[in-house]
Amino acid sequence: MNWWETDFVTVRGNRLQVAGQDAAALAERYGTPLYVYGKDRILELYARLDDAFSRHSTLPARICYAMKANPHRGILRLLRRRGAWIDAVSPNEVATALKAGFPPERILFTGTSVSRADLRAVFAVDGLTVNIDAAEQLDLMNEVKREFPSKSIRVSVRWNPGIGRGFNARVITAGRRSSDGTPIKFGVEAKKVISVFTRARKLGFHPVGLHQHLGSGWVREDFGMVQAAVDRMVRKAREIEKAGFRLEFLDFGGGFGPRYLRSRGVFPVEDYIAYISGAVAKAGLSVEALALEPGKYLVGDAGVLLLGVEYVKESYGNIFACVDGGTFNTVPRPAIYLSAHHEIINAGRVEGQSRARITVAGNLCETGDVFGRERSMPLPESGSILAVLCAGAYCRSMASNFNLRDIPREVLI
Repeated sequence: MNWWETDFVTVRGNRLQVAGQDAAALAERYGTPLYVYGKDRILELYARLDDAFSRHSTLPARICYAMKANPHRGILRLLRRRGAWIDAVSPNEVATALKAGFPPERILFTGTSVSRADLRAVFAVDGLTVNIDAAEQLDLMNEVKREFPSKSIRVSVRWNPGIGRGFNARVITAGRRSSDGTPIKFGVEAKKVISVFTRARKLGFHPVGLHQHLGSGWVREDFGMVQAAVDRMVRKAREIEKAGFRLEFLDFGGGFGPRYLRSRGVFPVEDYIAYISGAVAKAGLSVEALALEPGKYLVGDAGVLLLGVEYVKESYGNIFACVDGGTFNTVPRPAIYLSAHHEIINAGRVEGQSRARITVAGNLCETGDVFGRERSMPLPESGSILAVLCAGAYCRSMASNFNLRDIPREVLI
């Protein structure tokens, strides 16, 4: 069995199967490029989180799907029926969640550099909770709140615990600076948290929660740092309660995801949930619920991108599989984050003794438009189908019409 195989992507007769169907046959039926998502895989991963909370915590769990990972309406409806909440980062995401049937009470809006227009849109939604990202944001919130004089607006505070972690410098969202020196723009500085709670209440808002998010793409080796961040969160929650505030929930954000590389250890999600639950219980906090914000964990490896090979090109000793899609329009992650990796499989001939080192080249006018460099696989030919794995998260949601190319079709099966 290949390390990347799951119940969603398997091999049968040396051909790739996606959700129990032949990948090449799906490509022929729907055309390429094509995103394929698996319902059963998404529900399986959701159940793992839900079961872990049931085993380790006496508090209700809020599994808040980070919609920015993939806002496909079918996925949203699937998760809503399962009991998920929503982590929304823009008014349009809030509107999309509402259209998918999520009640406002199960939506947390976490914006950054929010505008007056953003706040008007979310304040108009009764029951929604708004995360405060900056002490300075309160002035703007108070100004807009005057347009809603009779409304009780629920708020929580996104704080920056001073440490962050992510697979790439561009996705570290806590700490003083990212690993490349970029100042971190997110969250309220630790020493300002109590004053933000105090001022929010004085201005007529209803503070109900504390939130943190460290970054994206944790692996097993990150577990110690993540535990330290949990400890900081619990200590801060205790300070808040001692200051006279009752916290309805603690939201520990997201960050854990699927396995993109063989060499990366999978983040121990159940151990993480057990650690959170134990730390909160030991601290004697009066919180009513615990929350996580999985995005790529739920949908990352529940999606593949199928690409058609137009021709195979040789140039200066390089072999290129020239495909009918471009990274920016389909799987932008390798072009945006140089450390991002997606396994690429020859769907019609997964294994074979005659292998070559293939660079999978997209159809955009951009040197960086390659899905993978010098990947070992059975040599494809014109008409072959290549499958880019782990394409369910931050692929369609980040895709663009660069070069005026179309964004592919999506199917949920």
